[in-house]
Amino acid sequence: MKIYILRHGETDSNVKKIAQGRSNVPLNKNGRDLAVLTGQGIKGIRFDHCISSPLVRARETAKLVLEESGNDIPIVIDDRIIEIDFGEKEGKSLTEMTDTDYLFYKDPLRHPGFPGGEAITDVCKRTQAFLNELIAKDDGKTYLISTHGCAMRAMTNFLFDDPANFWRGHAPYNCSFTIIDAVNGAATITDVDKVYYDPDLVVDLFK
Repeated sequence: MKIYILRHGETDSNVKKIAQGRSNVPLNKNGRDLAVLTGQGIKGIRFDHCISSPLVRARETAKLVLEESGNDIPIVIDDRIIEIDFGEKEGKSLTEMTDTDYLFYKDPLRHPGFPGGEAITDVCKRTQAFLNELIAKDDGKTYLISTHGCAMRAMTNFLFDDPANFWRGHAPYNCSFTIIDAVNGAATITDVDKVYYDPDLVVDLFK
């Protein structure tokens, strides 16, 4: 089976470097354009199933990608792949951090979570439970999974040789894929942060 894990398109909160987490922020125009270009770029890939986070930015990205790629399949919602809960940090700048907050970037697996929110280790548990359940199906199907930056890194973290390198240098680019091949219950990452649109359009908002 093949699993295409997709980060949603750009939002205004991404551009402003605001912690959106569970906030139901829609795609902006550039985010919708990237989703359309991504769908056009993957024409020829036939998806059997699509699973999305419940948040609108993930659902809208999945819808546009499926439409533009010619895949007429339903979008199933799974709450386990929702974005991290930033708690009291929701809606606030990601550039204004305390020393403890900086662990979110520097040593995220040791970050205790923002007050009232989740720790990254909690996100790893629920997203990896979802991915392992999917891999165990071993059904030979092709899946599109529409999720979020932190959720994507958490979901795939255990498949890397160096899981302590959580962010892998940066957050996943908007409308980029991590691609997994799974055979007989064993999963291998074949691509990380792959884009199917012009690479000159990639914006690293977290350098």
